Amino acid sequence: MEYWRRLSLSLLLAVPIGAVTHSVAADTDAGKSKAEACAACHGDKGVSTTENTPSLASQPDQFLQWQLVFFRSGARKSEVMGPIAEQLSNDDVRDLGAYFASLKAADPTTAKGADDHPDLTDAGKKAAAVGHCASCHGDNYAGSKAVARIAGQREDYLLKALHDYKAGVRSGGGVAAMAEVAYPLSDQDIAALAHYLARL
Repeated sequence: MEYWRRLSLSLLLAVPIGAVTHSVAADTDAGKSKAEACAACHGDKGVSTTENTPSLASQPDQFLQWQLVFFRSGARKSEVMGPIAEQLSNDDVRDLGAYFASLKAADPTTAKGADDHPDLTDAGKKAAAVGHCASCHGDNYAGSKAVARIAGQREDYLLKALHDYKAGVRSGGGVAAMAEVAYPLSDQDIAALAHYLARL
């Protein structure tokens, strides 16, 4: 009951952010300045080089805002992000979302190198089709609105996120849909999906 109360509260807290975007424009320049502290973990220009830490470059604006609100309210748990997000104002959330959304995603051909496991890539492509990943994340897996970009995301982070959804330890937005998708996946399926998506 406490979880659902906090989730409902976080949704209410998120409404003003999205609802006033027409009257309160996000400032990407301010977002760039505010994001300087994020680079230590999420990388220069939002491309992570840190294990199990996601790249934020080119993530949809609304998705980024929602995740920051979930962290801020405690609906999504993180020992690292929780204390940081607690300090963010609605303007900070808007500005950071706009800034990271404006950045170019990492080029997987240069960032990941040659595909060392093409068989795993093929298996991941099939698993993505069976799981209907494109129905939410888009045909190119770039995400949209409040749905994450998973194309080109760090492989280790995708692996961790899918295992967390399967185990029911990931909280925040989209949990029910992702848990339903992840629960039937085998460890081999998860490894294949992570490998495939990271190289898109």
